[in-house]
Amino acid sequence: MGQPLLLHICCGPCATWPVPHLRDEGFELVGWWYNPNIQPPAEHALRQQSARALAAQARLPVIWGSYEPERYEEAVRGHEQRPERCRACYRLRLEAAAQEAERRGIESFTTTLLISPYQDQAAIHAVGDEIAAAHGLDFYFENLRRGWAERNKLARAMGLYLQQYCGCHFSLQEREQAEARRAAAPIGGRL
Repeated sequence: MGQPLLLHICCGPCATWPVPHLRDEGFELVGWWYNPNIQPPAEHALRQQSARALAAQARLPVIWGSYEPERYEEAVRGHEQRPERCRACYRLRLEAAAQEAERRGIESFTTTLLISPYQDQAAIHAVGDEIAAAHGLDFYFENLRRGWAERNKLARAMGLYLQQYCGCHFSLQEREQAEARRAAAPIGGRL
């Protein structure tokens, strides 16, 4: 039996590669789903459904946290711009992971956010270490980005929902604005 590790799951696709990889590293994984940042609620439901499908296919036990978008709004209030907003979001989700690990007697935790090239790994590492120290736990940091291309293949092969934005309403708005700029740009040109 391996070392227990609580794995915060940001979405099903981002867990596809880390789950077998971390198992190969000798960890006995327990998943933790807690993503109050995801908006709108229908998007949260789609992503949770995808994470459930991944968990079933990977035979990963998962603890399903509650959906509390008001906690996200409170956490980012006054920090609506990146990178402060993202750091506040990491803190909220990793704090919840540490609390769950502590409740379960699991001494280490990590997150699938570490696979994404769109996330700030240095900030995740710093926040994770800080929270772990406050709880007397270990934050397992590993750069999982080498699995990004495989993540996409695995997610498609497993039929998982692939989201088009980070999750929060801010990132959705940023994506919609970028799409509008691309649509308005002359063919072959830039705005």
